[in-house]
Amino acid sequence: MLILHPLIQLLATLVAFYVLLLGVGRFRRLHLQQKTAFNWQRHVRLGTVVLLVWLSGLFLGLLMVKLYWHGLLITGDHAKRAFIILPLILVGLVSGWYMHKRKKKRIVLPLIHGSVNVILLIIVTMHAFSGWQVYDAFILGN
Repeated sequence: MLILHPLIQLLATLVAFYVLLLGVGRFRRLHLQQKTAFNWQRHVRLGTVVLLVWLSGLFLGLLMVKLYWHGLLITGDHAKRAFIILPLILVGLVSGWYMHKRKKKRIVLPLIHGSVNVILLIIVTMHAFSGWQVYDAFILGN
């Protein structure tokens, strides 16, 4: 059961890299004036799924720690980083939802949205390495 959290988060992170590639097309069009294709619907759907899975996984991770180890925030930096990740997920969701619901030409909001989500993806990737350390120490017992 404890493998569920890391597997779900890993799959979401892999999809996030694809969503980033989709977003790069939008960035190139808006900021580099290059003619590129941008699959808006796929970017929105998959990006929303990734952010919601990460959000759910954050709470699932907390729940797993509470159920199996009877504590909260006992995984050190891995747990503390969740407090950085949470607001970034919310900014990504809200800004993406706003742009999707109120479509118009924009320059600044897509740049903020993309920047926050790139930073989030970098942090989540680092988070995976600390998650592996937690898994190795607490579950595999090495």
